[in-house]
Amino acid sequence: MSAPVKEQLAARAAEVEGFLVRCMRDKGIPDRLLASMEYSLLAGGKRLRPVLVLSWAGMFGEEGIADKVMPFAASLECIHTYSLIHDDLPAMDDDDLRRGKPSNHKQFDEATAILAGDGLLTEAFGLMSAASIVKGLPADRVLRAILVLARAAGAGGMVGGQAVDMEFTGREGVTLDELRRMHAMKTGALITAACECGAILSGADKADAENAREFGRNIGVAFQIVDDVLDVVGDTATLGKPAGSDEAMGKSTYPAFMGLEKSKALAVDYVDAAHERLSGYFGPEQEFLWQLARYIVDRVC
Repeated sequence: MSAPVKEQLAARAAEVEGFLVRCMRDKGIPDRLLASMEYSLLAGGKRLRPVLVLSWAGMFGEEGIADKVMPFAASLECIHTYSLIHDDLPAMDDDDLRRGKPSNHKQFDEATAILAGDGLLTEAFGLMSAASIVKGLPADRVLRAILVLARAAGAGGMVGGQAVDMEFTGREGVTLDELRRMHAMKTGALITAACECGAILSGADKADAENAREFGRNIGVAFQIVDDVLDVVGDTATLGKPAGSDEAMGKSTYPAFMGLEKSKALAVDYVDAAHERLSGYFGPEQEFLWQLARYIVDRVC
């Protein structure tokens, strides 16, 4: 019997962490800027996005694929971290805490936080390229994956989702369909891309890459619904950021639209849809991804 999913996730995250500790060093980054970048990059977290890249690559790839894919996987954590730094800024969500520590702009200053985010985003593309240039993955696979990730992280994906989130904050009359579209961009796009990129980097065929993408799309929605629920029922110590901040800022959330119980039920529906995309596969990666999808909703259900 495999280890519980929390233990597996922690072990896989530790492998990512080991790479992240080294990946910004010896690049001539000014000391204060490097300290700011690493302050947020190495602040903990489940490392869900890079783990998804590695897991889907492991589903279809040859032995040793994880080492080759690791730089690309780490690039998603850099992009995710940059987005958190910028989201916390006074001009955005104006949050003082992130993962139980002062937000980057509180620990350093606003200008340094902005530059740290800029640095992490730009370094991410160097890491993506290293998957081919340094690790030897076929260039055509890496280029395809870079295109998927750039679209997911850009103005039509994560960045656009944050823009829409700011537009919706405090606004009345936001519909459930608008909420779904916004979260699909802001949170779901990067999770979806993580799964699809892992499959692409392994050399998976079109059908398998589509299953990876749809698995990611469904758990991305479930993840956001659960986050919305936790903002209501969780506490600051557990969340690592102020509890109830969504309601205080007038943000549109699933519990605000349909209540807690219906939100939880909807999250389970999305996890069930994700499980359907795994039904044709076998082996340890399939089992891990199955359990991981369930773990997302087990936090509140």
